[in-house]
Amino acid sequence: MLIVKNLNVFYGNIQALRDVSLSVETNEIVTLIGANGAGKSTLLKTISRVLDAASGEMIFLDQDIRKLPALRVVQLGICQSPEGRRVFPEMTVLENLEMGAYTRKTGYKEDLERVYRIFPVLEERKNQLAETLSGGEQQMLTIGRALMSRPKLLLLDEPSMGLAPTLVKTIFEIIKTINGEGTTVLLVEQNASMALSIAQRGYVIETGKIVLKDSSENLVRNSQVREAYLGKRFQ
Repeated sequence: MLIVKNLNVFYGNIQALRDVSLSVETNEIVTLIGANGAGKSTLLKTISRVLDAASGEMIFLDQDIRKLPALRVVQLGICQSPEGRRVFPEMTVLENLEMGAYTRKTGYKEDLERVYRIFPVLEERKNQLAETLSGGEQQMLTIGRALMSRPKLLLLDEPSMGLAPTLVKTIFEIIKTINGEGTTVLLVEQNASMALSIAQRGYVIETGKIVLKDSSENLVRNSQVREAYLGKRFQ
């Protein structure tokens, strides 16, 4: 579905991504793990065309998207749920979800029903301002808004950040549900143990470069990954 090859991205004179290559197959969950500042969010922003790449290739469903405008990338089927629960605070839950469907001309009601089925709390709170939601509810709203564009590939940036452990488990179960219903997922996540528990494959990125790629099972068994990202209980 997605092929990224030898991607290089700069912030001014600082190189953020160095010859990054990865692929995502249809119906997979693929995770990208790494420390803060490693380049994870930069990669997602580049794929969704919020950032420009200096060089390299990005092919989505056999189409070169590297120089397309962000709107066109959304229309093709890529949508990003950004880091930090970036809702529109002074708009209602329903209005936030409607913003996610701005590229859609048909099927709006069906998509809204799907989001409400996956996130029942959003239907309960549909007339509330987004700023009044809890952190977990705002994260659900951010993902739900992305789903309103009916993406073929959903880019998730740190969906568990700042959430209580019980909510983290809920969010990851929801990601599995979304994937099970046919949406391919590229997941950026610092909670490597949870990410690898639901993903089929993973990539490790350090200082802007992919240093390791493998099945999730093999990454969990890798001593370097366990030491750097999985904590004592995996050692």
